[in-house]
Amino acid sequence: MLDIRFPTALQMVLCVAHAEREGKRSTSKILAMGLNANPSFVRKMMVPLTRDGIIVSTLGRSGTIRLGRPAQEITLCDIYLSVLEDKPLMAGRPEVPPRCLVSANACWYFKELAREAEQASLDVLAKRTVADALKDIHDRDRRYPEGSCELQTAEEKADL
Repeated sequence: MLDIRFPTALQMVLCVAHAEREGKRSTSKILAMGLNANPSFVRKMMVPLTRDGIIVSTLGRSGTIRLGRPAQEITLCDIYLSVLEDKPLMAGRPEVPPRCLVSANACWYFKELAREAEQASLDVLAKRTVADALKDIHDRDRRYPEGSCELQTAEEKADL
């Protein structure tokens, strides 16, 4: 089963950052609509992000969700580690009886390979911040493919 916690949490945090930038409010209901998910699922996903200071939520009728620190100080690695916690990127097979060269050594070999791959992934994520990701998204906004910019109003172009 694929684990979609990281891309889901990333989308949530980016939505919160975007709303802050636009001066708009974020709620679990608004985030759930963007994710096509249930608000209770969003609230469950918010638990580790709140625990780790990535987002802050205020309760009540005028409650809102906002970033816990500036977008340029939150790395994608922070989000990944928050929601995945100690779950490895790749799971190895259980130990098997050492009947040959391969069966006697495959487990330790795969564990080292997986550790190296995970560290490389974390290094990539650590180099990118929420602010970087939001800028990339704005720069490559697919709502307006090349050639269709004439559909945008002057106000929309100014917002990009």
